Amino acid sequence: MLAERFVQVTEGGGSRLAIEDDVEAVSFAELGRRAERVAGALAAQGLAGARVAMLVTQGSRWLEAFFGIVLAGGSAVPLSPLHPETEQRWFVEASKSRAIIVSHELAPRVEPYCQGLPVLDVEQLRTHASGPRREHGDDDVAVILYTSGTTGKPKGALITHANLAQLADLVGSAWRWSEDDVLLHCLPLHHLHGLGIALFVSLLAGGTTRMIEKFDAPRLWDEMPRATVLMGVPTMHKKLLDALDSAPEEQATRWRTGAGHLRLVTSGSAALPVTVGERWRELTGHYPLERFGMTEIGVGCSNPIDGPRVPGSCGPPLPGMDIRIVGEDGKDVAPGEPGEIWIRGPSVFAGYDENPEATRAAFVDGWFLSGDTATFVEGGYVKILGRTSVDILKSGGYKLSALEIEEVLRQHEAIADVAVVGLPDETWGEIAVAAVLLRPGQRVEEEAVRSWAKERIAAYKVPKRVVVLDDFPRNPVGKVVKPELTKLLASD
Repeated sequence: MLAERFVQVTEGGGSRLAIEDDVEAVSFAELGRRAERVAGALAAQGLAGARVAMLVTQGSRWLEAFFGIVLAGGSAVPLSPLHPETEQRWFVEASKSRAIIVSHELAPRVEPYCQGLPVLDVEQLRTHASGPRREHGDDDVAVILYTSGTTGKPKGALITHANLAQLADLVGSAWRWSEDDVLLHCLPLHHLHGLGIALFVSLLAGGTTRMIEKFDAPRLWDEMPRATVLMGVPTMHKKLLDALDSAPEEQATRWRTGAGHLRLVTSGSAALPVTVGERWRELTGHYPLERFGMTEIGVGCSNPIDGPRVPGSCGPPLPGMDIRIVGEDGKDVAPGEPGEIWIRGPSVFAGYDENPEATRAAFVDGWFLSGDTATFVEGGYVKILGRTSVDILKSGGYKLSALEIEEVLRQHEAIADVAVVGLPDETWGEIAVAAVLLRPGQRVEEEAVRSWAKERIAAYKVPKRVVVLDDFPRNPVGKVVKPELTKLLASD
């Protein structure tokens, strides 16, 4: 379904602009031709139907690599240059990828762990002749995205052709996306938000995407007059406003005028502070559209494109998506009462890769258990109250596993034990704070620990604070009581 939709839109789009990055602007027709050639090259190398990792600069080449893999009947495993070598290696090995597609400037990043795997330059692949088109089933896996879990190790979410195509249809229809839209895009493409909710919605609706590789607030302000849609996370929206507030008046006036061209500003991946939302309302005339989504479900509910957008709410379920809010007894709670979001619909994923236990635990009678606590408020809108588990943090639009961070910090020679919790933060939504117990006779400096951690985990996972304690609050069997630890650190 996804492959067929891609072929339809690239053949039908012709010379219209599909994507523009800092290197080139590529039409729909040319994008389609390049992806077909990449697919032909993969098939010629015996990689049709294979899992293929990709470490490619965000932009036209990324789309060529992704859809080349998909058109060849394979499953893409997107990597990120934000991840250190150890994490990239783990994703490649866990996914059993049979090759890695790279853009030439990122090729050195895979050299330490690519032994035995073909490393293929996307620009060379697209010089190959296209091959015969393959049949694709709706339930074929198009992409494997790794999401943090309570086990501390990322789990590979299997996202099918049908999941992505129907997600694009649901969101595109709800947000009235058209070929006249221009999306200003700077979200990472190894996450479903940037990949499936932003880029593919724009692409499959026939719109144009202006891709900015890295978030840069002044750059985004300068680009806004050309765009109709801006999608982001609360941290981005806060940093954009901070840049506006610190800009010279003439520049700030120009930026405010440019923001007025946007017909839609969305916020997701974490709760948007109301103060930030109200500032955006002043700029654009409408409150940013908040929605609830996850790697495993796509988008479950969304504030309406027309009608009231309730600050702090994610809106009602999207058409085609069913949502229940369920108590600990497994029964639906009354409106206004808190419970866990259970959800089902066409964009809900197929399961976790080679992890049947986690897949079984994630579903009850076809309903996906989100792990988010919420309540139904007036009008059938869903209000998210927080994570059911204290071990999953949302910071700057990223979902972090406290257990994964703890596992890394425990490798530090001076640290005897560690507990990571999340604390509220206006800019990041939530920040990771590491409370550490030291080995006898050891001392540490906060910045030294953070620098050490940056060499071992992605920078966005590194705790913003490191606090040395004598001990943790514990229960009678010695387990850390994280709610009590959170209160202790919040009062510090």
